[in-house]
Amino acid sequence: MKDILTHPAAWGFYGGMVFFAIASYHLLRLKMEHNRYKRMLSDKLEIEATTHAKMKQELDAAKKEAENLRIKVQSAADNGDGKLVRDLEIYARAEKKMMVAAPGFAGSWEQAKQAAFQELAEEETGKAAPKRFFQRFFGGSVQTATQSGVTETVRALPPASEQKSDAAQAG
Repeated sequence: MKDILTHPAAWGFYGGMVFFAIASYHLLRLKMEHNRYKRMLSDKLEIEATTHAKMKQELDAAKKEAENLRIKVQSAADNGDGKLVRDLEIYARAEKKMMVAAPGFAGSWEQAKQAAFQELAEEETGKAAPKRFFQRFFGGSVQTATQSGVTETVRALPPASEQKSDAAQAG
C-alpha cells in the first residue's frame, strides 16, 4: 500500500487534486462575485427606472403648467384690459416710429402700425425680448434698440411732486 501512495502517478494525482481544489475555489468565488454584480446591476436599473419615471412625471407636469400659463396669458391679452393695453402699446409704438418717418402720413401710419403689431406678436410668442414703451411713464428704466442698432435708455418721469418743486425753483 505504501508503494501505491508513493508511486509517481500518485504524486501526479495529488498535484492535480491541489490544482483542482484551487481552480474550484476560484470558480466558486467568481460565481459568487458574478451573482453579486447581477444584484447590484438589478438594483441600479431599478433605481434608474424609478428616477426616470419621476423625471417624466415632472416633465409632463411642467408641460401642462406651461400650457395652462400660455392659455391664461392669451385669455388675459384677448379680454378686457389686456386687449386695451395691447392695442395702446401698438399705437404708442406706431406713433413713435411715425415721428421719425412722417412725409406721407397715412401709408406710413399703417406700415408703422403693422410693424408694431408684428413686434408685439413676436414678444408674446417669446421670439423677442419684451420692451414696453409705457413703462417709462409708470416707473423703471427700459433699454430699447432702434432700427439703426443704437440702444437708448428710457427713464421714468419723476413723480408729480418733484416736477412741481423743479418748476417752483425755476420761477
